[in-house]
Amino acid sequence: MADLHDIVEGVQDALSKLTPTPVILQEESTAYDLKTRLEWAEPALSIIDIRDREAFNQGRITGAISMPIEQLDQMKSTLQPQHDIYIYGDTDDRAHAAAQMLRVAGFEAVTHIMGGLAAWQEIGGPTEGIEEDAAPPKANAYNVVSRLKTEHDVQEAGKSQHAN
Repeated sequence: MADLHDIVEGVQDALSKLTPTPVILQEESTAYDLKTRLEWAEPALSIIDIRDREAFNQGRITGAISMPIEQLDQMKSTLQPQHDIYIYGDTDDRAHAAAQMLRVAGFEAVTHIMGGLAAWQEIGGPTEGIEEDAAPPKANAYNVVSRLKTEHDVQEAGKSQHAN
């Protein structure tokens, strides 16, 4: 029979998998980091798309706000300083530069999503836009078993990516 210490450790381990842990933003985040926060319905975050309006309209992370990098300085006053801010763009370098601009302006909790929209789509994150609305559903879109397996695979990939 396991002793009390082993039982307590087992319960703590199980609980850590059921409840979210507070996020401390780093300069870079993975798409999986953002997806996990959204799945736990964590409030107080903003997703900023710094690509041009045409690219934003074609396809974007669901709920993202368009703030082209050229207009970011003028538009930053619309952001909530107490929110965590996730930024993505055409390239990681541009997203990093935009995040740095906001940090210099006094925003402390700013990160950029490595890989941008492509990384988000790769893990099955929800998207919206003209291209997204026009695309026919994928072959397994209505196959619940396949979707659950895909979600499991995405979560496992995110865990291993997060561990590295």
